[in-house]
Amino acid sequence: MKALRIGTAAALAAGLLALAPAAGAALVGIYRNGMAGKGQLAQIVKLSGTRCGRGGTGTALAITIGKETRECSYRTPVVGRDLEIAATERLLSGTPKSLRTSTYLALNLRSGGGARYQFAVFPLQRKAQLRKVLANGTIAYLDVEKGLEQVRGLDKANELRLRAFNVTEGDEKGNCRIRAFVGGKLVSDVVDEGAGDLTGRASGFSVGSAKIARGAQASFDDVVVRVPGPF
Repeated sequence: MKALRIGTAAALAAGLLALAPAAGAALVGIYRNGMAGKGQLAQIVKLSGTRCGRGGTGTALAITIGKETRECSYRTPVVGRDLEIAATERLLSGTPKSLRTSTYLALNLRSGGGARYQFAVFPLQRKAQLRKVLANGTIAYLDVEKGLEQVRGLDKANELRLRAFNVTEGDEKGNCRIRAFVGGKLVSDVVDEGAGDLTGRASGFSVGSAKIARGAQASFDDVVVRVPGPF
């Protein structure tokens, strides 16, 4: 894990975020979704992706990427600037063998207009990327970590967590501190001095590849969204 510096439902979240979060503040869970039934599945809405198939397994939301599509992205009902999102994600064995190595599982924060912070994990490469995606499609790689033993392979549960909190005091005030975890272990810790580049507020998850990924399959469950505590 490297520490880097990079230059250049909603009502409850807004109420808590109005209180300036201290860097070490405890987190408060404001949303949970175990994907256990139609009601919970209906809370998850597609954010982007030309052709994306979805279905429930009884314990997870299953996503299949369709033709002419690189990524399928979904959002939770929670919107806000300073959020942490966690989910258990699996790359499924139904994914064509030619796509398995290049397919990633991801968490997204501050999504909107195609822009977002994204934590992407490649199960078959044991690699993780912390990305800042801009609305014009430009991708800044804030951190890349390889050889992560806690990243698990095909059909295995990857417990991912992504946090993006703006710094509220000191010399770094206004910058965004981004931390990413796999299996409870911190793997990326970055300060982004260009936090104002992202104005979106959606939180969610995705499955994708740099190339057309027709047939790639993933499942998502145990989604939790947290905000900084007021004390």
